[in-house]
Amino acid sequence: MICIPVIANNLDDVLRDIAEASMVADIIEVRLDYLKNPDLKRILEGRTKPVIITNRPVREGGKFAGSEEERIALLKLAIQLQADYVDIEHDSIQHISRDTAHGISTKLIVSYHNFKETPDNLISLHQKLSQYGADIVKIVSYANTITDNVKVYRLLRQARGRVISFCMGEYGMISRILYKRFGSYLTFASLQKGKESAPGQISIQEFLHTYQAQRQDKGTDIYGLIGNPVSHSISPIIHNTIFKEMNFNSIYVPFKVDNIGDFIRAFRELDIKGYSVTIPHKESVINHLDEIDPTAKKIGAVNTVINRNGELVGFNTDYKAAIQVLENMSQAPDVKTGNDRLKEKYVTLLGAGGAARAISFGLQERGAQVTIVNRNFERAQSLARDVGCLSRKFEDLSGINTDILINATPVGMFPAVHETPIDKNNLKPNMLVFDTIYNPSETRLLREARARGCRIVGGLPMFVNQAAAQFELWTGIKPPLKLIEEIAFKKLVGE
Repeated sequence: MICIPVIANNLDDVLRDIAEASMVADIIEVRLDYLKNPDLKRILEGRTKPVIITNRPVREGGKFAGSEEERIALLKLAIQLQADYVDIEHDSIQHISRDTAHGISTKLIVSYHNFKETPDNLISLHQKLSQYGADIVKIVSYANTITDNVKVYRLLRQARGRVISFCMGEYGMISRILYKRFGSYLTFASLQKGKESAPGQISIQEFLHTYQAQRQDKGTDIYGLIGNPVSHSISPIIHNTIFKEMNFNSIYVPFKVDNIGDFIRAFRELDIKGYSVTIPHKESVINHLDEIDPTAKKIGAVNTVINRNGELVGFNTDYKAAIQVLENMSQAPDVKTGNDRLKEKYVTLLGAGGAARAISFGLQERGAQVTIVNRNFERAQSLARDVGCLSRKFEDLSGINTDILINATPVGMFPAVHETPIDKNNLKPNMLVFDTIYNPSETRLLREARARGCRIVGGLPMFVNQAAAQFELWTGIKPPLKLIEEIAFKKLVGE
């Protein structure tokens, strides 16, 4: 079930938000600690969906500033008025638990919150809270790393009875989204952005439309994006829409990963069926996989991982996607055409990470004359040695003669949209400028290149091609390419 919290500070707004939330939520939580002079009777009498009454003290992350006696009195009143649920903190439940022993229909939620960390003792904590005799046990902690979500997953797998559990914070977002797959009794989503009652809460619109989260069950296959950052990615809306259109019982979520080794080890337990891999893990992930496709091994970078009966196998779909974009652009009348459209073309490639590795190997195979340029010259030299091409220092960029300039760095990517990897004076008319960044769809580099008379292409075509190739590797089925293009364009340009 999906619960929407109402955190308005006056009765009129509370009633309005309850009415709006009731259209999309399964349950509504009313936070009395946000509300001045709450009228519980009016709040409860017109409800069309079950309501949780919560009156959180400051010590548990709430805002109630009155005495403990006043706070408990409001919760007791909610029980007398037959609220559907009352949430009471684990260190206060002794004050009201006996009030439920006389035929009152209200269900009690005994809750524990930790706003600093996710402790290792969640299972023993659950056992302790279960002794209070409440109908539902709620354990919510703060995730300081992506692997904290696995602790919640283990708790929900082992615990008996009704349990609400997830992690707060950006790292904990996946436990909110995967609540059915994990086995939580319910999850929380905000009515809209700006109305979150806890860190890491996503909006109901994103919850339902981006993640199609209501479609999942305990048998749903999980796929996801490994990277840092991941909040800018449109991959979740792309893959989740395709899963829905093609009737797959699957969900795709973002994994914000700091330590790739720790993540891969911990998340094997969840039997994730496939990963997309992006900055900065395309190279480092290789050391933690069971098998590498020969092409990906040659390139030295992986952007796609498949789970084959517990064995994680790495592939690279970047290089074909990028080369296809460049060959399509090279059909223009002012550039030599033919089967070898990139042969002997001078290409300057900015970057030395995973995407740059894939593109440079693809260009070298097509006979292009590639020069790697990177602010860290040692990394440029290392990649150039692996590929068998040239490298130059970043300060020498103005003296390089090139037909094609490619940005394979994250400079200019959302949210830093006002940045550019090079000075516009290095852009020459008729040069082809390819920016692999797809968000925003037109970067500052591309805008300046167009103003200088260059032909330009953004990262969206490459993204669409590699996403389709990833989906086919995961499922064995080719997705509709036009659908991916339409979704991506709408997300990036139409909103």
